[in-house]
Amino acid sequence: MIEIRNVSQRFAGPQGWIEALHNVNLTIPQGEVFGIIGRSGAGKSTLVRTINLLTRPTEGDIVVNGRTLTSLSSADLREARREIGMIFQHFNLLSSRTVFDNVALPLELAGMKRAEIEAAVLPLLELVGLTAQKDRYPSQISGGQKQRVGIARALASKPKVLLSDEATSALDPETTRAILDLLRKINRELKLTVVMITHQMEVIKQVCDRVAVLDAGRVVESGPVIDVFLQPRHEVTRALLGDVIAQELPPALKVRVTERLAKGNAHLLRLAFTGTGVDQPVLSETIRRFELDFNILHGQIDEIQGQAFGSLAVLAAGDPVKVAQAITWLREQGVVVEELSHVE
Repeated sequence: MIEIRNVSQRFAGPQGWIEALHNVNLTIPQGEVFGIIGRSGAGKSTLVRTINLLTRPTEGDIVVNGRTLTSLSSADLREARREIGMIFQHFNLLSSRTVFDNVALPLELAGMKRAEIEAAVLPLLELVGLTAQKDRYPSQISGGQKQRVGIARALASKPKVLLSDEATSALDPETTRAILDLLRKINRELKLTVVMITHQMEVIKQVCDRVAVLDAGRVVESGPVIDVFLQPRHEVTRALLGDVIAQELPPALKVRVTERLAKGNAHLLRLAFTGTGVDQPVLSETIRRFELDFNILHGQIDEIQGQAFGSLAVLAAGDPVKVAQAITWLREQGVVVEELSHVE
């Protein structure tokens, strides 16, 4: 559905050229909710704006639904953009127009008749839960309702792709969850491909099928969300995951664990497991089988896209040979095991 091929983006700055994107390659299948995450300044918003060519890449191609947008004429590009809706962080509503008229705006610009506009807009307002607010103005509704207007407006042209540029970052946590649930509902019911730009791993966890991690304009990691949570490979990914998975030990505990590790009689392990492995007695079986002592330092059980996910940090004490055997056995049971030589 969406192919980002060798895309680079450079801007002229006071000290020379700034490379916002560097040789980005991504494929986003039809019907998927795909997340793009990174720290501030990583190039996320620049990347999403190349998908509809609001920002034209310096190098590379953008292919959407089989059409190479970067090679289209201006007229053909305008036509292709009708299949790409976009929602923004700050809503971008017109204060002088009602909820209904804000949603109707792209249809008016396309020259549709009033009866046709009503037939298209009213079901969208029902979809996003704003039928009762259709005659109100933006100043009369909440932030979450404004974003729902933005979503309905983006859907008015019946797009095949929906781009979301930090659409929930200005909202409170409860409203964010409601908006993400709405976007997932839209994805499933309308079969839309959704691209989510965010700096919040919680957003990725709640709604995305796959994720790409950006750092300094480069894709440093990508894959199914559950795989990235289980086995993050890049330090930026690990740092972002720290917002949703407790990885830091309390300071006093760090001191004691460091002392144990210095004596060489313990091993610090990070375990991650998913699916049916979450509710299996893997740890107790490991202790019995290999005659080890496990001290659980911290951990949590969570859910990612309906799939159970667990993460534990444990201090394993016992015969080093048996610890090594235990690690091998745990991996054979589908547990991701990372042996840490230091305390993070």
